[in-house]
Amino acid sequence: MKQFDIPEFYRSPIISKVKAQRKAEDPRKKDFTPTRLSLGKIEFLIARHFGFCYGVENAIEIAYKAIRENPGKKIYLLSQMIHNPGVNEDLQSYGLDFIQDTHGKQLIPWENIKAEDVVIIPAFGTTLETEKILRDLGVNVESYNTTCPFVEKVWNRSEKLGTEQHTIIIHGKHDHEETRATFSHSRQNAPSLVIKNMQEAEILCDFILGKRPEAEFYEFFKGKYSPGFDFRKDFDKIGVVNQTTMLASETQEITETIYKAMEQRYGAENIKDHMADTRDTLCYATNDNQSATYGLMESDADLAFVIGGYNSSNTSHLVELLETKFPTYFIKSAEEIINKEQLFSFNIHTKELEHKQNIFPEKEIVKIAVTSGASCPDAVVDQVLQKIASLYGLDFDLQ
Repeated sequence: MKQFDIPEFYRSPIISKVKAQRKAEDPRKKDFTPTRLSLGKIEFLIARHFGFCYGVENAIEIAYKAIRENPGKKIYLLSQMIHNPGVNEDLQSYGLDFIQDTHGKQLIPWENIKAEDVVIIPAFGTTLETEKILRDLGVNVESYNTTCPFVEKVWNRSEKLGTEQHTIIIHGKHDHEETRATFSHSRQNAPSLVIKNMQEAEILCDFILGKRPEAEFYEFFKGKYSPGFDFRKDFDKIGVVNQTTMLASETQEITETIYKAMEQRYGAENIKDHMADTRDTLCYATNDNQSATYGLMESDADLAFVIGGYNSSNTSHLVELLETKFPTYFIKSAEEIINKEQLFSFNIHTKELEHKQNIFPEKEIVKIAVTSGASCPDAVVDQVLQKIASLYGLDFDLQ
């Protein structure tokens, strides 16, 4: 695996040792049980896989390279580099500005962007429409394009499916940067439709099987299908791809549900002519992090912390999993932990920051599960571990 050149302050003395030890013990990534760190009255159960993935480290390396290579030039981020506030704030401290927000709303008019300016494409990629605007302005969009290779893999697979006359079903959030980019690419080659979850997949299957009328389809999925989508013929052949930060297990469940509907419509003996096998589009890092989270859920922790940006899709899904088993607290940094009696935790359902009190049980040994999203620096996880330890008057030996 490539070693990336990222700022040293993103590294960590605690987690780097944990990851190095696990890599040495389990180089083939077969063991998803958590690492146990005992520290006096606390036992941390740290997920086998978490934190920066290949695509995130690649994006950070390219972004800081752009800063080093362009002194005196105006440098823009097309939108948030990744969904982590600390990373984005550090980049902004160098004078970088966002052209758009995470929903594609324009923050800086296109006419303000000059051909000599540097524009960094985020890890999520961007739409073909936005890319054309930048090219027409004379901006070099190749040099500092940080689009994740695994996102591009989904685009390439969609293109191939399109040439084979498949309709592309994208499992994702239709307003998320990555899904908007994937939809923009896929609809160039094939009819495309975005569905968010199993509920929408089941409704889609009703349409495939003729249980719901055509007019209702266009109303229900308004804004989520490509121009010219034809309800009568575009369900003949289907391929399912995903926003790489969604729950991999849900993408697989959605695919299986649509597969059964297609099998019912066309017959089991003909299914290979109507349904593509797209398991190869699932992101390895998302799979590993989610598998490690299931590994955490097999432990006997008293509570769990998930660390990452509140607008991070992959991090929210880790919270979604863990909260079914443990009292789970979603924090972006150690600053949300005020003291032993109170902290602030983000509620993924209400989208609000909530004040929590007395979350640490009075026990001889408190067991705390810990993981983080793919855009969270290990250094931030270190700081959380150290903050929790300090609440108990403990300290890590960092020698």
